[in-house]
Amino acid sequence: MERLKNAVLTISIFIFFISCAPVVKYPAPISRDQKPYSTDEYRIQIGDVLDVKFYYNPELNDSVTVRPDGRVSLQLAPEVMAAGITPNDLAGQLRERYRGELRNPQVTVIVRSFGSQRMFVDGEVGTPGLVTLTGPLTVMQAIAEAGGMRETARVNEVLVIRRTAAKKPQVMTVNLENAINGTDLGQDIYVLPFDIVYVPRSPIANVDLWVDQYIRRLIPVPFGFGWTI
Repeated sequence: MERLKNAVLTISIFIFFISCAPVVKYPAPISRDQKPYSTDEYRIQIGDVLDVKFYYNPELNDSVTVRPDGRVSLQLAPEVMAAGITPNDLAGQLRERYRGELRNPQVTVIVRSFGSQRMFVDGEVGTPGLVTLTGPLTVMQAIAEAGGMRETARVNEVLVIRRTAAKKPQVMTVNLENAINGTDLGQDIYVLPFDIVYVPRSPIANVDLWVDQYIRRLIPVPFGFGWTI
């Protein structure tokens, strides 16, 4: 009986601190007014298919896929790093590589298809994992693609994590509860390739998990007040 009383007291204290804890504020450098596409110049990704065209030497034209190591292989240039740079940058590198073979190498690089237009949804969703971007997609649409939010989701504090061109993460919270009830549709921002959408657990869900781990498994008796554990 003494053990049961201590357990009840512990749960009461835990719930009190959860209800009184301040809401964590995250930095929010991501603009809510952003377009459904990046305004930065596109950088080649692994899996992209590239058309490499030579204006004055069409016999060297080629179509290549960026390998998992980020490189492409071309005639007279078997190993060229392509991932992470822009098509214009790659064209400039190829002009330098071919300058010793051609009198006036004029090269252009065109991205024929995009192999890595994906983002990731994790947390309290039906099926966490990769989501392929075939067009403009908002946070709520991405979550729907991942099986929707569970009942344990913290709808008002969904995280969107994005990396910049300098590979520094940007983080912001979006209140999808306001988007769902129509009071602030601007909370449902567009996602971009490589974004991570994380749906955290609600405080009540965390309490329930704690109760299950530390109380139900330790005290397999009626809890009182009509509860059973």
